[in-house]
Amino acid sequence: METLIEKIKKGKTLVSDGAWGTFLQKKGLAPGECPELWNIDRPNDVFDIAKSYVDAGSDMIETNSFGANSFKLAHFGLADRVREINVAAAQISKKAAGSNRYVLGSIGPTGKILMMGDVTVDELYNAFKEQAMALEEGGADAIVIETMTDLDEAKCAIRACKENTKCQVICTMTFEKSEEKVYHTMMGVTPAQMVIELSNSGVDVLGANWGNGIIDMIGITEEIRNENKNIPILIHANAGKPVYSNGVTTFKETPQQMADMVKKLISSGANIIGGCCGTTPEHIKLVSDVINKK
Repeated sequence: METLIEKIKKGKTLVSDGAWGTFLQKKGLAPGECPELWNIDRPNDVFDIAKSYVDAGSDMIETNSFGANSFKLAHFGLADRVREINVAAAQISKKAAGSNRYVLGSIGPTGKILMMGDVTVDELYNAFKEQAMALEEGGADAIVIETMTDLDEAKCAIRACKENTKCQVICTMTFEKSEEKVYHTMMGVTPAQMVIELSNSGVDVLGANWGNGIIDMIGITEEIRNENKNIPILIHANAGKPVYSNGVTTFKETPQQMADMVKKLISSGANIIGGCCGTTPEHIKLVSDVINKK
């Protein structure tokens, strides 16, 4: 099978999958429960999520491993099970993906802040290395380092994946819009700064996920593309901004509303389009329909 990058170079726009966390919650994930342990304890439920996105038309499936690094798993007393949990995560998604779709090994931030002295570079590197190697062992074709806010942590994760696996590496950051209508991460990084700092790191794909519905993702995509005309771009948009009411978070953007903006997102420069929090197989199906008919 061709690599992701080979397909993109041929002009193919690819469809990613949708939300995992909110899907797990719908299946009964309790507050304070470790989502990644479901790869061991409830693999059929995890497989069902992955397969639902395959059936909806996704060209690639992420793994249920976003928080499966040693730092995050330590909160659940599971730091010694990093390899087991990540291998299982990749194997489940690989089973759902079959032979003609890609598996993206999901790596999220550690929750530690380098500039605050919470962790050393070596400790971060080793945590990302351990997780990335396990995901590749389980069958991941690429690694998606996602929801990053700090450039130094992102660089460390990219280097760990590049130096210790043969997987292609994607990195996405999470941007908010300020009152001045400037996009930036929680640490103050703009989309242009992300591109300048990370495009020479060996990363294969850059982009954005979480925090924004698809309309704001268009502006972010334009900023990335204005800074670099060639880097492939992945966008995972929420189903709109989260709405909090009576202790419950909901996402109001419908599948059709998301699909209606796909052509504009593609024309802005996106090469891979999928969903983040609140998106469902129904969102992804309509996104796939637009992309495959364009």
